[in-house]
Amino acid sequence: MTDAAKILVVDDTPANVKLLADLLTFKGYQVATAASGAEGLKRLAEQRSDLVLLDIMMPGMNGYEVCRAIRADPANGVLPVVMVTSLDPVQERIKGLEAGADDFLTKPINQPELLARVKSLLRIKQLYDQLTDLNANLEQRVADGVAQLERLGRMKRFLSPQVADLILAGVGEDPLMSHRREITVVFLDLRGFTAFTETAEPEEVMGVLREYHAEMGRLIMAHQGTLERFAGDGIMIFFNDPVPLENPAASAVRMALEMQTRFGELVSNWKKRGYDLGMGIGIAEGYATLGAIGFEGRWDYGAIGNVTNVAARLCGEAGAGQILVSQRVFAKVEDLVESEMVGELSLKGLGRPVKTFNVSRLRA
Repeated sequence: MTDAAKILVVDDTPANVKLLADLLTFKGYQVATAASGAEGLKRLAEQRSDLVLLDIMMPGMNGYEVCRAIRADPANGVLPVVMVTSLDPVQERIKGLEAGADDFLTKPINQPELLARVKSLLRIKQLYDQLTDLNANLEQRVADGVAQLERLGRMKRFLSPQVADLILAGVGEDPLMSHRREITVVFLDLRGFTAFTETAEPEEVMGVLREYHAEMGRLIMAHQGTLERFAGDGIMIFFNDPVPLENPAASAVRMALEMQTRFGELVSNWKKRGYDLGMGIGIAEGYATLGAIGFEGRWDYGAIGNVTNVAARLCGEAGAGQILVSQRVFAKVEDLVESEMVGELSLKGLGRPVKTFNVSRLRA
């Protein structure tokens, strides 16, 4: 804006006008001049200015009166006005502020100070002008923003913030539409939870679930997992959809190991309150159909396929502190983890035994 900025100099002293006009023109500004307050107001009405340098002591209308007239016009509400005076700067500053001035310069004018103040005020004016341009289409942008917020609200009911942002950005196809993809599914639930609910008060049960969900949820988000659902003490997460990951199995296993570590910290506090709980985790990998499931007013982001059954059954077989993974998952993380083979497990509802491994920790 500086190269094209238009500055109006209003001063009845020709020498002052020439000094200011020459200096500002040399610095690349467009300069218009007026020899009186009335002429200055006429100039403002005829052509746009980006800043006014206004002398205070002038015949006819003084600088204060001119400044008040400038501010009386809504079109000049944010036009920067710099008052120039040789009088007592403290008293003149107070009067100038009351009249609507933005800044002050004392005669004789310090040229570097003048240029610095002009540059600063023009930068502020530029920001106001940009806001004005943006507001030109405010109504449509507000409508678009409301629609976007509504969609974001729907997304964040079941997606991590980064996933919701990705969808709103319109990257790729709409993941809410039914589609097929290879994913890694993680199931976890609590051991001893049924016995706990039979002896604990409902408020205690809800307190434990809140702590459990909060800590596990934080780790889900940190590892870019997609939460499929909370179901009491059970949680289902999957990886590689809607956000593709380079190695979803590795992300899932790293998350599961962190979960068991964090869960151990929760358990140490719960035991002090007499709660005896553990957590088992099952992880499987395979193809599933994914997309929005539900009805208007209540949508979930779900995955349907045998891989979810395998992960759920492995979770059911896992003891407290265990992470059981299928052979397909193990093949993707074998070099990353320490593990032991559990064997071929016959899982309910599955026609073939599943070769299973117990993952204990990341390799050093």
